[in-house]
Amino acid sequence: MTRCVALLRAVNVGGRKPVAMADLRRLASDLGFGEPQTLLQSGNLVFTCRDGELPEAERRLEREAGARLGLTTEVFLRTAADLDRVIARNPFPEQAAGDPARLHVVFLRRAPDRAGVESLRAAITGREAVATAGRELAAFDPDGAGRSRLTLALIERHVGAHGTARNWNTVLRLAAAVRA
Repeated sequence: MTRCVALLRAVNVGGRKPVAMADLRRLASDLGFGEPQTLLQSGNLVFTCRDGELPEAERRLEREAGARLGLTTEVFLRTAADLDRVIARNPFPEQAAGDPARLHVVFLRRAPDRAGVESLRAAITGREAVATAGRELAAFDPDGAGRSRLTLALIERHVGAHGTARNWNTVLRLAAAVRA
């Protein structure tokens, strides 16, 4: 059995795509995933599944969330080992220690290519900084996400892949939850 976290894109953000976390847990249980629990109200689902289920789990969750909950969203699955790598490869350790709420990790379907990341860096007009590590992109917004022009839409447009973002505090909480 493998513990993992499913990160649902843009759930319960700004009143869009509302879903009750109890419904999300029930969905995971109905699909045969073990020990489902949610973290926060933003679409973070921790559960266990058989190792052979991992490759298809993202698609099943997306498909069934649409069919059973009327929720059209993308799901990004990461294991405990994946989250450990994200934490170990953090390209902004000083910012994570000093201002973790302004450091975000964008979980992507695939690793962005170098040209896309360079294009993104060239498009940044403020003090934000980005770096990649595997399938994730780290973004530090020193002036806060509310003032930043470094939006998920801008990131996706330049790196050519969809993703979902979580701040560093949430990443640490998810890693602890998936290890529990």
